Amino acid sequence: MAVLTVKNLPDDVHRALRVRAAQHGRSTEAEVREILAAAVKPQGRVRMGDALAAIGRKVGLSDENAAAMGRLRDKEPAQPLSFD
Repeated sequence: MAVLTVKNLPDDVHRALRVRAAQHGRSTEAEVREILAAAVKPQGRVRMGDALAAIGRKVGLSDENAAAMGRLRDKEPAQPLSFD
């Protein structure tokens, strides 16, 4: 897991983080992790798998079609890309 150091954090911001962490029953570090995660991974974001499933449903892809493609994909070796 990565480690992040924040330098030159103003004292009032640090105090506010400590208060917020206490209100949520977490350590200051845990609170900062939660804030960062919420900032970069918002709940409303579109997840790739969900987006692909929605496209499949929109074009009428059935579960059987998806399973057949999965079986085919698992049997066929990857083809090298050619940039000629």
